[in-house]
Amino acid sequence: MMRYTRITGDRMDRQGLKMRLRLKFGEVVLLGPGKADLLDAVDRTGSISAAARDMNMSYKRAWMLIDEMNRHLDRPVVDATFGGKAGGGSSLTASGREVRDRFRHIEDAAAAAIAEDVAWLATHALER
Repeated sequence: MMRYTRITGDRMDRQGLKMRLRLKFGEVVLLGPGKADLLDAVDRTGSISAAARDMNMSYKRAWMLIDEMNRHLDRPVVDATFGGKAGGGSSLTASGREVRDRFRHIEDAAAAAIAEDVAWLATHALER
């Protein structure tokens, strides 16, 4: 069985073929590798702005992506505290961790399910 490594949200096999999975709800991308990576970064840094900096993303873009997830899921994924003496911060909610972890599980399951076909295609792909 092939091993897949997370590389900025992509699933990549040894031959360089990539798989990017996005889950859409209507016209809205509910979750994809970028949003999952953003949730990881918020969890790691404790801040939306620090997470955005880590990902070379504007704060506005990061906030928009989090707001989109919060609006389209039945529970918020990020809890943000603004300003104050402590300077504010953000953390993943229990629901946010569950959403991120389930998405990562879906990515792993999808990669495993297509590994044989990807390996076959990789043997027939021309390098460019």
